[in-house]
Amino acid sequence: MTQQTKPRARDLGVPLPGTPGTLNAITDVPGVEVGAMELLSSREPKLATRGIQVQTGVTAILPRGHDPEPKPVWAGQFSLNGNGEMTGAHWVRDGGWLIGPILISNSHAIGPCHTAAVRWMIETYGTTWERNHLWAMPVVAETYDGVLNDINGLHVTEAHARTAIDVARSGPVREGNSGGGAGMICYEFKGGTGTASRQVDVEGKAFTLGALVQANHGLRPWLTVAGRRVGEVMTEHRIADMVTERGSIIVILATDLPLIPGQLERLARRAAIGIGRAGTPGGNNSGDIFLAFSTANEMPLPQLSGPWRQMTCLNDEHLDSFYLAAVEAVDEAVLNALCAAEDVPLARPANGICQAMDTDRLMSLLPG
Repeated sequence: MTQQTKPRARDLGVPLPGTPGTLNAITDVPGVEVGAMELLSSREPKLATRGIQVQTGVTAILPRGHDPEPKPVWAGQFSLNGNGEMTGAHWVRDGGWLIGPILISNSHAIGPCHTAAVRWMIETYGTTWERNHLWAMPVVAETYDGVLNDINGLHVTEAHARTAIDVARSGPVREGNSGGGAGMICYEFKGGTGTASRQVDVEGKAFTLGALVQANHGLRPWLTVAGRRVGEVMTEHRIADMVTERGSIIVILATDLPLIPGQLERLARRAAIGIGRAGTPGGNNSGDIFLAFSTANEMPLPQLSGPWRQMTCLNDEHLDSFYLAAVEAVDEAVLNALCAAEDVPLARPANGICQAMDTDRLMSLLPG
């Protein structure tokens, strides 16, 4: 996957509110970089060492790019349903910040991704890291891709995760079957990686909010697009044994708006409303885990600075437009994941196809 060719939701004509950024992606937030790599036995048959197809990968988000100076971003975290994992979340909730790459992959790849992020931080931040007895608590999140991928083969390695970090760049973000989203299913269609952004003005100054999702959640009858319950009609090619929600969704929100950790935690909560617009209630077996960070108020690590901090933040009374932006961007990011995805054979049972959503059929069900 080197180039995305399928139209995104907005390009198809899905009626979506709000004003997106230039790329309509999380990378519209200045300084944020995204990288992805995939492991696909359809391309490299030797990967299928256990006779089961490999369809997985890693997505890396670098809040401050490849900056060699260790500077945190202020952050907040919220779990709508905790049947999943996001490492580093305890400290984000207590300390209010994170540092280093954010990685997303499959449920059994947490370990190698965590090691890759730690090693990158040690190497990138060099003697500053060791001289000050600093330790790494990176954010690594997951969703389950075992329906389309040999997840128990443990194919993702530290080297793969490091590749995703190293190739991270600003610019357009590949969606659908890319990165950690390679083997993910959304509303029983092929899902995966999706992104979107919104621009919001405060007293004549423009700020950006971007969302990136790894969408692996939902049952077909729930699917709602632009307020229409299209999933009740798009009943073709459902996955036969998927009678309860068994997936998850990770949402990462980024902004250049100055916000303090408590405000960012409240912003992260709005991702729940965003995914709810497409129909999911957040099922019992779903890990619906969200994180929001702000690149504003750039400062050294607390361990490397003096006793006082001075920060700027938005008045709470002006947050509503950003809450709405988060809801809209998350909803659109999920739709973009669905629109960009490509068909993938089922790994288990190995006799079916996880179909990509028929976007022509979708558009026929929406108001003209």
